[in-house]
Amino acid sequence: MWGGLQGHADAPDPTRLPGVNIISIKTLTLSRLQCQYQGVWTLDELLDRVSAALTAEYSGAPNGRVRDVPDKRAVRWYATTGLVDRPSAMRGRTALYERRHLLQLVAVKRLQSQGRTLADIQAELAGATDTTLTAIARVPEQLLSTAEAPPPEAVRPRFWAEPAAEPAAAPPAPAKAFALNGVALGGGAVVLVPGTPTAADRADIAAAARPLLDLLAARGLLNEREPS
Repeated sequence: MWGGLQGHADAPDPTRLPGVNIISIKTLTLSRLQCQYQGVWTLDELLDRVSAALTAEYSGAPNGRVRDVPDKRAVRWYATTGLVDRPSAMRGRTALYERRHLLQLVAVKRLQSQGRTLADIQAELAGATDTTLTAIARVPEQLLSTAEAPPPEAVRPRFWAEPAAEPAAAPPAPAKAFALNGVALGGGAVVLVPGTPTAADRADIAAAARPLLDLLAARGLLNEREPS
């Protein structure tokens, strides 16, 4: 049989056997490659899941210099120091990670949020089983699956903690327009009054304004060509 001739010099070319199709062999090879990488993520995909896992309850590390979510350089440094396992595989030049890496990274940030140093965390997590990491990390089960990670849940505003906005003040009512009438005092001076003065009113206003006219004349504020 052909299976027993593999590696033999006289073994037939499988692509020339009756009923064997080259496309079928290539399809089978592609399927095996897909199975090989099933359940793994790129570094960007891994960090998306870390962010989503921490959003729900992570309050942030007490040290302001510690990032809430590790970046790519931090993950690579964790792997170099043994705090996190090295990548599971490589796809070309792309490192691939799996669920244990997710558990490790989230567990590290959980412990950091308690004020633990990286040295203490490394000592505690060294050789930790997946069961131990799961208990510390508390990663939602859907993030451990191979499906696409959901985006981090948006933080809802605490409407009950915000002071109620004061109602906007009503705009002031526009001033009522009215006509003005001028009473000539002489020398170009005119007094504007809102009412309609009679002839007697004009005479009385002119008499009462005499001291004002004298002051304006003394200061050169009247038209001297016009008799006052």
